[in-house]
Amino acid sequence: MLSSGIKGFFTARNISYLAVLLALVVVLQLFASAIPMFGVTLNFSLIPIILGGMFFGVLGGGIMGFASGLVTFITTALMGMEPSTAFLFNANPAVLTLICIGKTTVAGAIAGLLYQIIARKNSYVAAYTSSFVVPILNTGIYMLGMVLMKGDVAQFLGTEATANVVFTAVLSLIWLNSVLEIATSVLLAPVVHRIVLIVETQVGKRTHKKPAADPAQPSLEK
Repeated sequence: MLSSGIKGFFTARNISYLAVLLALVVVLQLFASAIPMFGVTLNFSLIPIILGGMFFGVLGGGIMGFASGLVTFITTALMGMEPSTAFLFNANPAVLTLICIGKTTVAGAIAGLLYQIIARKNSYVAAYTSSFVVPILNTGIYMLGMVLMKGDVAQFLGTEATANVVFTAVLSLIWLNSVLEIATSVLLAPVVHRIVLIVETQVGKRTHKKPAADPAQPSLEK
C-alpha cells in the first residue's frame, strides 16, 4: 500500500496518484467503456477502480468507485449516451442515481479491503481476487437495483407486460456485459499486479533513499 490509515492518507504523493487514476477513470469511461471487438463489447473502465483498491485499500477503492459511478451516471443517464440507463433514470431518478454511483463505490471499497487482507499472504492471489470482485459486485448490485425498479418502470410504461419485456432485454444485456467485464478484468489481473509491484517498488526506493548531505554542515567522516 502507498499509505495506510485515514489520518495519513491524503498526502501529496497519494493525491498525485489519485489524480492520475481519476483522469484514467474519465478517459476510459468516455472512450473505453464499450469497445466493439468481433461482435462483443469490451469494457476497461473498471481497471482504475481495481488499481485504486490495490494501491490505497478500502478508502482508495471507494473513492475511485465513486468517481467512476459519478462519471457513468453523468454520461449515461444525464447525457443519454446509454438509452436504457436514460430511460430508467426517467422512471425513477433517485434510485437510478443511487444505483449508478453506489454499485462501483461498494465494489471498489470491498475489493480494496479484500486485497489488503489477502495480500498479506499472497499478492498475486489478491490481485486476481480484486479483479474478480469488482465486476461481480458492480453487476450484482446493478441487477438488484433493476429488480427494485421494476414496479417504477411498469408504472412509467403503463403496463406490466411492456415492463417485463423491457426488463428481460435490459437484464440480458447486463448479464452478457458482466461476463465480458469479468473475463477482461481477470485476464488483465497479471498486468495490474505487475503495475502495482513496480509502483510500490519505486515508492519504497524513494521512501528509503537517504537525504543528500548538506554542504554547510561539517562532515563526520575522517
